[in-house]
Amino acid sequence: MTFTPDPTSPPNPTSEFLTACGHEIHLMHWSKDRSDPVVMWHGLARTGRDFDPCAAYFADRYRIVAPDTIGRGLSSWSKTPDAEYRLEHYADIAVELLDRLGIERMRWVGTSMGGAIGMVLAAGPLRDRITHLVLNDIGPALSPVAVGRIRSYVTQPPVFDTVLELEAYLRTIYAPYGAITDAQWRQMAETSTRRRDDGKVTVHYDPAVMRVFAETTDDFEMWDAWDAIRAKTLVMRGETSDLLTQDTAEEMTRRGPKARLAVIPGCGHAPALNVPDQLQLIEDFLAS
Repeated sequence: MTFTPDPTSPPNPTSEFLTACGHEIHLMHWSKDRSDPVVMWHGLARTGRDFDPCAAYFADRYRIVAPDTIGRGLSSWSKTPDAEYRLEHYADIAVELLDRLGIERMRWVGTSMGGAIGMVLAAGPLRDRITHLVLNDIGPALSPVAVGRIRSYVTQPPVFDTVLELEAYLRTIYAPYGAITDAQWRQMAETSTRRRDDGKVTVHYDPAVMRVFAETTDDFEMWDAWDAIRAKTLVMRGETSDLLTQDTAEEMTRRGPKARLAVIPGCGHAPALNVPDQLQLIEDFLAS
């Protein structure tokens, strides 16, 4: 069963562009006037629009902010990618962005890279401002097997004649996300597409993002940061995830914030956060 939000129930999202650290950052707002914020940050090759089903579910309770990281979606590309397509710089952007939005305290929901950014922030500049941290299939250490798999497809952006061909590609590489409806696959394709000068279509990220990731995965080794986190923490691990190993996930329950661990059946890397069981799990945790 897949959650499909009722468009007449939650407030419609709004799109905004703000400047942070010299970059134009695109973000989606849900329930902008509410005072209880939840930041939702996406994965390595994705955009903030991945959170649409999750944000719609929570929009009657929380103010949701879902940005596109620089180099992805509608946010600007870096002129100095080797220095700026790094977790530390993403965290700097997040701090300035949240300050501009007037968000002092928040809950953080991060998928993959978005969770890694959350760890950097919860251990450092936002240590006293992030109250709840949800890490969707990410930990303080990455499995080399998964890193190799990710490198194999993100470092060579595919090119297609049509958006339908791109959608078929996304259905293949993101099959581990779990249950996704045809409508959600179509939306993913529409929000993941960038048309090139020659009229063909490709994925909506700067290829330099993935080159830098492939060369600097040491960015994601962060046990020291993990041990400094004080926020309430929930770790969601896809049952067959090759990125967050079971050993690493269990170690996360024993040290640092001593996270609660939930293993999500029927998913690999990473659960799509779009079905009732996953949404209820997050809801209960955010309310704790």
